[in-house]
Amino acid sequence: MVVCIFGENCTGKSAIADLLKERRGADVYNGKDYLRFAKSEPEAKKAFSAMLAGHAAGSGTVVYVVAEPDQLQLLPENSLRVLVTAELPVIKERFAARMGGKLPPPVEAMLERKHGAFDGFPHDLLVKTGERSAADACEQIVSMLDAK
Repeated sequence: MVVCIFGENCTGKSAIADLLKERRGADVYNGKDYLRFAKSEPEAKKAFSAMLAGHAAGSGTVVYVVAEPDQLQLLPENSLRVLVTAELPVIKERFAARMGGKLPPPVEAMLERKHGAFDGFPHDLLVKTGERSAADACEQIVSMLDAK
């Protein structure tokens, strides 16, 4: 099964993916990890999509963590899609922590511009950071996978 955990930067996607890796032995891919599948980007996307499609039809779990909307097109149709969101102040605080405590104005502007970029995309589960822990989200995803 393919699980796509998608959303903006610093919303908690990787924490959920790490728990799924532990719990299900899932292989985890992030963003442009697909570039490792071939020398050219178009070939790499094609090979990565084929690998995902193979997992979607077979056993085992693959988690693809996505922070850019255009990467969603690589997913097979029957993927379990988990949208992870957070309020903008939380995202800014977490991003600042990654950058040594200070958020440069261009980065802050980029975060503001991208906020809500995933809101219109279809999803099977919505995880709102602050309302549900990564562990709770992982348990719900596992339950959804077991039900399929």
